[in-house]
Amino acid sequence: MSAALQVTAFGLALLSTLFLLLATCTDCWMVNADDSLEVSHKCRGLWRECVTNMQDGVRTCDQYDSILADHPVKIVVTRTLMITADLLASLALATLLLGLDCITFLKEDPCAKLKMCYGAGVILGAGSILGLIGSVWYAVDVYVERAMLVSHNIFLGVHYDFGWSCWLGMAGSTGCFVASVLLTCCLY
Repeated sequence: MSAALQVTAFGLALLSTLFLLLATCTDCWMVNADDSLEVSHKCRGLWRECVTNMQDGVRTCDQYDSILADHPVKIVVTRTLMITADLLASLALATLLLGLDCITFLKEDPCAKLKMCYGAGVILGAGSILGLIGSVWYAVDVYVERAMLVSHNIFLGVHYDFGWSCWLGMAGSTGCFVASVLLTCCLY
């Protein structure tokens, strides 16, 4: 039972870590949500903004000036939280891999392997919380920005909603959290 639970948690952690990495690297955190009158599809990410022409499919991207340049707080905070979540989830994944019962590393000391799995669960939980805070922070800021424009009757011609990268970050963080719960609560 313990080995099956470990392998299940490892598979979930691996998939969720990949989701977190993809969410951090991709550039569709915000997408324009206007109706079919638009001739282009706009995506804003943590690193650049892309526009795709709907008629011919040509995509052009403008990278933000510099990592150290003046950026909105939501981009800086989300970048920081997502990169930290990626690093913690990757560290937890490596630790969990070495702590699995089916791996021959430290085979003579099952107590140490169990501690490694538990430690990986704690690290994975910390990473999942940071990733979830980053994703939700960005989503709430998009919503507040849109609500402020609507409350002041300002229409800029572009209406943004949450993009698939934001949802991918939330899904990856939630998966890491579930794997953390499996490793810390259910393994013992």
